[in-house]
Amino acid sequence: MGAFEYSAVDSVGKLHKGIKSGDSPRQIRQILRDQGLMPVTVEAVTGRESRRSSSGWRRKPSAAALALVMRQLATMVKSGAVLGEALNVVSEQTDQAWAKKVFAGIRAHVQEGMSLAAAMAEYPEVFPDLYRATIEAGEHTGKLDLVLERLADHTEFKQHLHQKITLALAYPLLLSLVAVLVVTGLLGYVVPQIVTVFSNVNQDLPVLTKIVIGLSNFFREHWLSMVVLLIGVVVLFRLMMRNPAIRMRVHSFLMTAPIFGRFLRGLEVARFARTYSILVASGVSALDGLKISAGVVNNLALKKAIDEAAKGVREGKSISRSLAMTNAFPPMVIYLIASGETSADLGQMLDQAASTQEKEVEVLTGLATAIFEPMLILLMGGLVLMIVLAILMPVFELNQLVR
Repeated sequence: MGAFEYSAVDSVGKLHKGIKSGDSPRQIRQILRDQGLMPVTVEAVTGRESRRSSSGWRRKPSAAALALVMRQLATMVKSGAVLGEALNVVSEQTDQAWAKKVFAGIRAHVQEGMSLAAAMAEYPEVFPDLYRATIEAGEHTGKLDLVLERLADHTEFKQHLHQKITLALAYPLLLSLVAVLVVTGLLGYVVPQIVTVFSNVNQDLPVLTKIVIGLSNFFREHWLSMVVLLIGVVVLFRLMMRNPAIRMRVHSFLMTAPIFGRFLRGLEVARFARTYSILVASGVSALDGLKISAGVVNNLALKKAIDEAAKGVREGKSISRSLAMTNAFPPMVIYLIASGETSADLGQMLDQAASTQEKEVEVLTGLATAIFEPMLILLMGGLVLMIVLAILMPVFELNQLVR
């Protein structure tokens, strides 16, 4: 039995689309006719062909959507449902178009004799190496329900952390946008209108007023050049970042930058440790786990350090010593990993190391927000005050001359 994607019209001409399971397209057409629908197209859902032809899930799904369907699958498997039936339930109950197609296709592959990990490997845009490796280990050890639950927890926690950081940065970014719009409006519209008042008055304007008028004139005359220059800088930077050597230098600098470097390192190390803990706890070997975990790290400098540590582990060194030799990991993380190796509880210690780094990231985010917000308010208020004073000072002097 396979999965088939269909489109059909009802008696009033309304188009219906969906996924149905059956032995052949002919059977699906008959099922549709029995439901009062006229089949238009019936096509088998196959992993590689659907990826080329379907635009419904070409992009990588969001972490929230993936977490939801993985939690559904984990719950079904843990409750004792047969894997094929669990996949069918997820495919039919989800309202995500990509999930319907993907899980229907996975179910078809599983019923053809594929393992769940191999079936998921047909959809690399949806399931990264972490999912495929841990599920494969879970199938071999008979702990598929626990592995699916860990993956669901991991995906949900990653989404939760992302949301917390996004919410913490939303207000400062909105405040910055308002500040730019206010200053732009004052310099581009308000100041030119006020300048016309003093154009016919033979009065020497204050220095602050001359500066603001000069900035306003420069902004109005060269705003297009400034926009083009800004776009050019962004495009040039993106082109330069395609060079691996330049990208490596930039990433190395970001890792060692004051404050931001600590935040970035904590975020990347937490992602690495959390992924590594899931792999180790699922039965993946330490060396393979290191290689797969390096793939979730975005910073090239840290990724290179993990690759170097993997070489050390391959040569017989301990994980903690190999990671410590790179000088890229916080001492607390190294200590926890060493404790895990000594106590034969590496997965738990890696999970604790990830939690420690995630808490540090949250603290740094809160601290940066608490400092940046008042500074930004003061800066915006100072700029607006400067422009207002530049406008009012000539008015005050003109009133004194009239008196």
